[in-house]
Amino acid sequence: MIERLEELQQEALQQIEEAGDTKQLEQVRVKYLGKKGPITEVLRGMGQLSKEERPVVGQKGNEVREAIQERLEKKTKTLADEALKEKLEKETLDVTLPGRKVQRGAKHPLTSVVEEIEDIFIGMGFEVTEGPEVETDYYNFEAMNLPKDHPARDMQDSFYVSSDLLLRTQTSPVQARSMERHHGEGPVKIICPGKVYRRDDDDATHSHQFMQIEGLMVDENIRMSDLKGVLETFVKKYFGEEREIRLRPSYFPFTEPSAELDVSCGICAGEGCRICKHTGWIEVLGCGMVHPRVLEMSGFDPDVYSGFAFGMGVERFSLLKYGIDDIRHFYTNDMRFLKQFTRV
Repeated sequence: MIERLEELQQEALQQIEEAGDTKQLEQVRVKYLGKKGPITEVLRGMGQLSKEERPVVGQKGNEVREAIQERLEKKTKTLADEALKEKLEKETLDVTLPGRKVQRGAKHPLTSVVEEIEDIFIGMGFEVTEGPEVETDYYNFEAMNLPKDHPARDMQDSFYVSSDLLLRTQTSPVQARSMERHHGEGPVKIICPGKVYRRDDDDATHSHQFMQIEGLMVDENIRMSDLKGVLETFVKKYFGEEREIRLRPSYFPFTEPSAELDVSCGICAGEGCRICKHTGWIEVLGCGMVHPRVLEMSGFDPDVYSGFAFGMGVERFSLLKYGIDDIRHFYTNDMRFLKQFTRV
């Protein structure tokens, strides 16, 4: 048995030396030191030996195991050192090279425009208010004087989640919710920025998702002249003191009377050019006096309170401010485009 153990030791040590990776070493370990290995088989036959021979063979078996285990550990370390050396040679770094410049992020141009508009209206005493993007049909339409059979609903093709829930088509629901929270007592003076959703085909001037900022002021004795004064102040602060405004009659279900606000063209100074279609004016937002029905549905007495509301598209104001010709630039994450606004 001792001779057999010595033979197995030599075989194992030979195979350990020939092993080229740790996987082969593990195979050798299992083969010779495993429970079903030849060394274990030899030692199981010790029951047939005399009492004097058993301790000698047992000691020899332990010596063989230890020798194999020691050589395995030594070979494993050698292979690990060789692998590390090879990896270091492949990944050699030239520490004399200059470091890579860390690129600093910047605000998205739409975020900058929203914050600028917010600052202007906050300076006029307005409060910034937000609301849910998944809205009920009631707050999105009915509370805005758009009952279920109203033909003006076709103007806002919507994404419905269920028969009563939809992705809001405007930020007007925030106005309705805010008026409700005042329980029929003014004043209410808010702007509502946020994303809205409509089933539009994406092109240079339309998107299925875009941003709006709507404003609302409700109090006693609010007049159309107050609306004009607020919007004129806003336009001059945003576009420049030289810009002029005009109001044109229009129609919105939730305001009466309603109007479109035009701003004098900043390219031609009102003389007429391609940008303003040779009219000298550019349409920028819709506005009007809050419809008495909307006030009543939100808990305000229309005989006591009046108010005005307006709504603007953030992307449109961004296009006009920066001279951008395609709304899709805002959403494609093209770094060549976004880097132009790193100092905005």
